[in-house]
Formats: sequence, C-alpha cells, structure tokens
Amino acid sequence: MTSAGTPSRFLKSVLQNGVGRYVCQLKRISIVFSKTGESSLGVRDFIEDGVVDYAKKNPGTVVYVSPQQRVRPRIVAEYLNGAVREETVTSKTSSQISEVLTKLTNQSGLDIIRIRKPFHTDNPSIQGLWHPFTNRPPRLGAVRPLRQSDGKGTLEVK
Repeated sequence: MTSAGTPSRFLKSVLQNGVGRYVCQLKRISIVFSKTGESSLGVRDFIEDGVVDYAKKNPGTVVYVSPQQRVRPRIVAEYLNGAVREETVTSKTSSQISEVLTKLTNQSGLDIIRIRKPFHTDNPSIQGLWHPFTNRPPRLGAVRPLRQSDGKGTLEVK
C-alpha cells in the first residue's frame, strides 16, 4: 500500500508469459444458472448458441455448465495462480455474457492495481538510468528544436 492508500506493485510478467509462447491464465469456467428462472434467460440462450464456439476458441480452458434450482446466474472463473473471480450475469443477453467471458479469458487472475513504474530490477545500478544525452559534452550547449523551412525563410519550431 502506498501513502495514498491505494495498492500498487511493480510491473511483472505472469509465469514469463509471452517469452516463449502465450499461456492463457484461465483454467476453468463454471456457468451456474437456473433452468426456469427469468433472470437466467440470457445464460440459457448463450448455452444453446455460444458455449460450444467459446470452448472451441479456448481449448485450454475447461467449461462447466451447472444448472441449479433457484440460483442467481453467475460465471465463476478459476486461474492458474489460484485466484477465483465471480461475475453475476443476472438479466444479461447472450452477447453481453460473451463479452464477460472474453474479459475473464483475457485477464491473468492478478488483482488490477496501480503499477508503480514501467520497469523494475532486483539489482539496481548505482550509476542511474542511461539516456541519449547522458554523455553529451557541455560545450555543445543545450538541445534545441530543429529549424524547418516554409519556402519563404526558416521557421523555428518551438
């Protein structure tokens, strides 16, 4: 936690994802719905039309369909790092449920928090960060914008 009270962390890759190949972090999806409930109508439509397409697009994810009596429809996502996310899909349409599934599939399971810096190392340099003007001789003066020509003379870009 920072002094402002919002959690933050350094940028990190989940299981070195993207170094060799992409590994989808979503392990299991459970679709829980009611067979007769009015609020589960969109979920039942999605199961009839879109669940097979979703399963074909995501072969590394196990899809469970669980009809239960008198429950609110929800989607439970379990990730490789052990995190569990639950989304309530009460009175949503089939396309909205597909969007929720896409969102859950693209997440890593980590909490969404503020990133402190775009870079981090466990062995920091005592010399500081390098940039193109680090070793520029001071006799050359400050870096100024280039001059552009407009045909009538020169204009200085500021």
